[in-house]
Amino acid sequence: MRVSNNLVGLLNFITFLLSIPIVWAGVWLSKQGSTECEKFLDKPVIILGVFLMLVSLAGLIGACCRVSWLLWVYLLVMFLLIVVLFAVTIFAFAVTNKGAGKVLSNRGYKEYKLGDYSQWLQKRVNSTKNWNKIKSCLIDSKVCSTFRDKYANDTIQTLYSENLSALQAGCCKPSDDCGFTYVTPISWTNNTATVSSNPDCSAWQNDEKVLCFNCQSCKAGLLDNIKSNWKKTAIVNIVFLIFLIVVYSVGCCAFRNNRMDNGYWKQ
Repeated sequence: MRVSNNLVGLLNFITFLLSIPIVWAGVWLSKQGSTECEKFLDKPVIILGVFLMLVSLAGLIGACCRVSWLLWVYLLVMFLLIVVLFAVTIFAFAVTNKGAGKVLSNRGYKEYKLGDYSQWLQKRVNSTKNWNKIKSCLIDSKVCSTFRDKYANDTIQTLYSENLSALQAGCCKPSDDCGFTYVTPISWTNNTATVSSNPDCSAWQNDEKVLCFNCQSCKAGLLDNIKSNWKKTAIVNIVFLIFLIVVYSVGCCAFRNNRMDNGYWKQ
């Protein structure tokens, strides 16, 4: 058997083995997931696992058993995957090229404004249906409970100097220009003498399940977090894209070998 066929077979055998725990993880999430966020991931994970399993089987059988039509299907799927991944990577860079936290004087954290980010991302979080699901996930993840426990002993000046994450700064505390009086990291007293045009000030509540989860700053903090993660993912996608192109090229060689061995290729 030729080198290209062996290599395609080996790579797809490894991919097939990797797809098994992915499917298992999806099934586990569907059975054991305790929150809406965890259960939301089960179907995509199962679909991904089954997709990898079927594609790897097509490549494995097509390369090792010299089944040309299966290898052709495998190469077609690989080509479409390369095109889709390339488009997704370009899109990720395009929608994350705007927006950044504003540095505040004498503060260890930044201020986040929703209007600074791309219109496409803004539309996603401004949808009431979408935001209710996201808000539920943020509450379930206990991002503000962790914030409260970590900085429980801080004075107001110490808290101001902390290097808070975008979600902590945007969702777990009121905006600085609201002029609220500090009690605890997630408990602030509304100072009626301070008048602010910021709509987030009226959205703040000391209830741990409300806080600033309905604030524009919270949505902006989430988008800043997404922006950072998407850029990292896009870089990983580029590496994976190069890998897919190499595998696709080797697969084309294996397909040519199949046709030659089956008498379809005339020299």
